[in-house]
Amino acid sequence: MLEKTYAFQEIESRWYPRWEAEGAFDCGARPDAPGFTIVIPPPNVTGSLHMGHALNNTLQDILIRRARMQGRDTLWQPGTDHAGIATQMVVERQLAGEKRTRHDLGRERFIERVWTWKAESGGTIIGQLRRLGASCDWSRERFTMDDGLSAAVRKVFVDLHRQGLIYRDKRLVNWDPLLHTAISDLEVEPREIKGKLWTLRYPVDGEPGRFLSVATTRPETMLGDTAVAVHPDDPRYADLIGKCCLLPLAERPIPIIADEHADPEKGTGAVKITPAHDFNDFEVGRRHDLPMINVLDASAAMLACEAVPARFQGLDRYEARDAIVAELVGLGLLEKIEDHTLMMPYGDRSGVVVEPWLMDQWFVDAKTLAEPAIRAVEEGRVRFVPEQWTKTYYEWMRNIQPWCVSRQIWWGHQIPAWYGPDGTIFVEMTEEDARAAASRHYGHPAELRRDEDVLDTWFSSALWPFSTLGWPEQTPEVARYYPTDVLVTGFDIIFFWVARMMMMGLHFMDDVPFRTVYVHALVRDEKGQKMSKSKGNVIDPLRLIDAYGADALRFTLTALAVQGRDVKLAESRVEGYRNFCTKLWNAARFCQMNGAVPVPGFNPADCQETVNRWLVGKIAELVARVDASLDAYRFNEYADAVYHFTWGTFCDWYLEFAKPVLQGAAGDAQTETRAVTAWALERILHLLHPVAPFITEELFQALADRGGALLITQPWPPSDDVSIDPAAAAEMDWVVRLISLVRAVRVEMNVPAGAKIPLLLKDADARAQALLVRHRELILTLARLASAEVLTGEAPRGAVQDAVEGATVLLPIGGVIDIAAERARLGKEMARLDGEVARVDKKLANESFVAKARPEVVETERERRAEAQAARARLDEALRRLAAL
Repeated sequence: MLEKTYAFQEIESRWYPRWEAEGAFDCGARPDAPGFTIVIPPPNVTGSLHMGHALNNTLQDILIRRARMQGRDTLWQPGTDHAGIATQMVVERQLAGEKRTRHDLGRERFIERVWTWKAESGGTIIGQLRRLGASCDWSRERFTMDDGLSAAVRKVFVDLHRQGLIYRDKRLVNWDPLLHTAISDLEVEPREIKGKLWTLRYPVDGEPGRFLSVATTRPETMLGDTAVAVHPDDPRYADLIGKCCLLPLAERPIPIIADEHADPEKGTGAVKITPAHDFNDFEVGRRHDLPMINVLDASAAMLACEAVPARFQGLDRYEARDAIVAELVGLGLLEKIEDHTLMMPYGDRSGVVVEPWLMDQWFVDAKTLAEPAIRAVEEGRVRFVPEQWTKTYYEWMRNIQPWCVSRQIWWGHQIPAWYGPDGTIFVEMTEEDARAAASRHYGHPAELRRDEDVLDTWFSSALWPFSTLGWPEQTPEVARYYPTDVLVTGFDIIFFWVARMMMMGLHFMDDVPFRTVYVHALVRDEKGQKMSKSKGNVIDPLRLIDAYGADALRFTLTALAVQGRDVKLAESRVEGYRNFCTKLWNAARFCQMNGAVPVPGFNPADCQETVNRWLVGKIAELVARVDASLDAYRFNEYADAVYHFTWGTFCDWYLEFAKPVLQGAAGDAQTETRAVTAWALERILHLLHPVAPFITEELFQALADRGGALLITQPWPPSDDVSIDPAAAAEMDWVVRLISLVRAVRVEMNVPAGAKIPLLLKDADARAQALLVRHRELILTLARLASAEVLTGEAPRGAVQDAVEGATVLLPIGGVIDIAAERARLGKEMARLDGEVARVDKKLANESFVAKARPEVVETERERRAEAQAARARLDEALRRLAAL
């Protein structure tokens, strides 16, 4: 017998080890079945479970558990990413505590130290994913720096280099002056700051007294200017195009060029061009073949070079800014200073302003690789869900820039490139191959120096769908599980990870890496704000699991996962779904106590009792709705369907309908009702298992002797093995509607819970009269009625009226409520709601508020208005009823 209390901690700690020990998650158990593959977005080895991970992995687990129950040969490929910069920072902080740096250890010993840390402390998140219930095939866990994956990385680099798709070039990169490495766009965090806009006066060469005014937010980079640009159609500067102006402080002549990058509507219409320190200026410089002068060093201090006067050399960029502005003021070349709001790029890990910096780096020809990846989506070989992300994908891919893949750190895949004495580059799989290539090139052995840089973390993770399967070896797993079926990911890495997997998969596997990309939104706090440590609104999923159970958290996240809408998470919602689990537990215990146990060979199609045929039909409808929802990746609709059926149809309606039979005299009706109750409960457990695996496995085992069989591997319920009986559905639905109507009136009219009121059916047709007689006892009990009769005389005064099919319902309540007091109460509440709607309408009518407020704040206001209007409509209906009394 089930315990009285639903002890989720004990249940969850018991079932996960059992599933894992019995190989329930392992792929390959059904070699003749169709495959179904998902690769986990590999979390950083340094990471711990956050709410985004919890949502992402819950949705993946729902898909994989359902596919497993559908008889597919499932592989949910797990693993972690080496997370180059993040991991190196962890170990460097440890060394700092020992008053040492990585340079004190040297490269080899430092890397050994990182591997030691990884073995001892890395991978914490893997254990946390187990707490969540993620049913990955852990026997196949991979790490992006495993030997096999490293071989795949080297092969891809070497092959792309030989094909001319990886090359070394001098271009601008995002340079972190604290970490001293290039970083990806994803690792740059734009922040809005209050700054200044300086308008400088550049003397026109050969025209004394004439100046060209340019506005800039970065006067410290002006020493690297190599042109001033004006729009070709701007009449103010037509006579200056082709002439030069003198760069203040340096007195160096620089050309005045015509380029559409200059916007006549912004500032003075003239812009300074600093190709070595601005991404837009870099492109202008390329178009006009301008010199590219770097004036900053790796720490963002002014460089000791010819372009920088000695008095500025060595100054920090911001110290140099103040000094340069002061000199310009002294020379009368500062026209004005204005307050200015701008977006500044910060390194997400270092927290310092990132510099666009010109340097030699390794680049991938992303534009060439992107072309087949774009066609694959255009041709429907890959689809995005929601479809709106297709447009975002196209915009990014059609405007793609060369991909900088080199990083100036030590932890990661070291670039397989070696330099000869004259700078010739040899790109090979191994140092031995590089030495052989050098000998062939020079005609004799030569001393080689290996490139010290490592590859961008996204380079290795771009290979994840096939490198984890053993590629470049043509393993059985590659043939079996590539391409994968679906990728579940956040929108923020569509470009950085999804697009790169598309490019690499198509290039090296000649097929897309996945058929569907399901893109989920952010998990925010209950007010719709992004979670952040600085705001103090971060919700720890592990704390919620400890407090309410993994099933409750999974159910909450699934129920809130509406396509295209951010998840607003409140702890009260998790508590609510914990209550749902308790409701399910109590219902199963009730069934068990009343002899409702599974009957081998039971056929629900043989049911004779109307209420049982009704339930069988409702189950059939539920299975169809669940399948349609999951097939369309509408996870919230799946959760909503199983939640409302379990709590409402099964617990609140069917079990109450069946209780008199289950607890009454033995007979055919009781035998059938016990069997169909157990059968329906089993169906519910099957359908709930993907979202609430722990409690469903526990109840499945407790309700019958399963002979060692686990629910996780049981067949998924088909939707066509039972039929809907229209007559039974119509009959019991009528009873449900009548009882629901009475309950709604009681709530609206504030009828005391203990007060029993009469019910009269007016103008009832023969069918309504027959249904009332047949189900009178249920109606009396569940609607808390004193009587339920067909009206034969005049309608009594003080009766509320409504309608069900075939009759008018009269509920005489004048004697049990104070009508005047109730009208006053309703009027007061309606006035409050009117005030709330008016307040929100005033806010939303304010264009400044809508334009400046965060989108989630505006959306919250709109939701409040909708809720207030809905409540107002209900009260209006209640007042309408009272008016008739």
